[in-house]
Amino acid sequence: MPFELTVASISFSSAILHRFSNFVSRNLEFRRQPSFDFRVSFFAVVLLAGCGAPGDPVAPSPPVPTAISDLSAHQAGDGVQLTFTMPTKTVRGERLAEPPAIEVLRGSARPDGSPDPQSFRVVEMIPGALAGKYQTDDHIQFISHVAPNETRARPGGTLVYRVRSRAAKKRASLESNAVTVRAFPVPERIAAVESKVTETSIDLKWPASVRTSAGEPIAISEYHVYRGELDPRAHDPAVKDVLHEKQIAPLALLGRSDAPEYRDTQFDFGKTYVYIVRGVTTAEGTTLESSDSDALVLTPADTFPPATPQGVVAAVVANPNAASATSLEVDLSWSINTEPDFAGYRVYRSEQQNDKGQLVTPDLLLSPAYRDTSVAASHQYWYRVTAVDRSGNESVPTPPVAADVAQHPS
Repeated sequence: MPFELTVASISFSSAILHRFSNFVSRNLEFRRQPSFDFRVSFFAVVLLAGCGAPGDPVAPSPPVPTAISDLSAHQAGDGVQLTFTMPTKTVRGERLAEPPAIEVLRGSARPDGSPDPQSFRVVEMIPGALAGKYQTDDHIQFISHVAPNETRARPGGTLVYRVRSRAAKKRASLESNAVTVRAFPVPERIAAVESKVTETSIDLKWPASVRTSAGEPIAISEYHVYRGELDPRAHDPAVKDVLHEKQIAPLALLGRSDAPEYRDTQFDFGKTYVYIVRGVTTAEGTTLESSDSDALVLTPADTFPPATPQGVVAAVVANPNAASATSLEVDLSWSINTEPDFAGYRVYRSEQQNDKGQLVTPDLLLSPAYRDTSVAASHQYWYRVTAVDRSGNESVPTPPVAADVAQHPS
């Protein structure tokens, strides 16, 4: 049996020592040798200590996170948005191995406005494994729900919040600072937002808000439209909680509207956007928004071709660099396109007026002109020109323009 002489292991009853000493005195014939008595007594101490002292071993204390001290809050629709910094260390200064769970406590205020300590109850809990989805920059932002009937019964009633964290089931951190919020009725959330994509805008529409979330009439002052950009590689269309997906650009106010519609003209084809709309009202001079509408996720695709080029002119000319005077070419020119996503032109040639013909420009033309040097004498050709944008959309061809090489004087 291994023995370990520590201060803790020598802690045992004096009565046991006394009985053991009497035993040694009565039974050992060497009891009159002081040095041996000391050696035997010391060995007994070690023996008893190594074989176990009275009482079970003390279990290590569970980790206790430091208390949150920067809690802030404001009403957000039918809830209160809480913002705070997630603790990363224990009260002993050790780093937490993983994010702790967060408990949200709600209570009431005394008549003098101070928090009533006896009124606080846990109303929400965020598991540590899910805390990351509420992370914004270096803060946690979480909306604690408030029942619409509660704000209807007590418009402007004061709610008091605290939070605490828990890294182990047995012990939680100390509670955070207390924050107070006055909660008012807000417009009912907008259920659905519809969209229509045009070449120059994304047009949004939604039902008008006329009631609170508790069903009472309410006056809407305006609507706020928010837009964010999602990472299309991480977006899962089956996930409903898209606001907590990976974002390229966070949700931000895009614009305001007095009517239940909005036109977004500042967008790019091919990007994945998320839109939400909130109805807005006021209470005691404070601007209040409804809860978020259903999120509209949209990746506008450019399916809009450029305008058909205008003013195509064809002229048969002699090739000034040819040895023969009868070597001819056809010069084409037309008006320039002005689309912002314009990429270039294509030219088609046919010997049949009603046939679009073959492409004679394998590469896009960047300027509104083309010289066809591959024509043959005594032939008549018809040319058509199209415009192409950066998404590969091609315009309707121009009407055919004839170039009669057969009639050109030699």
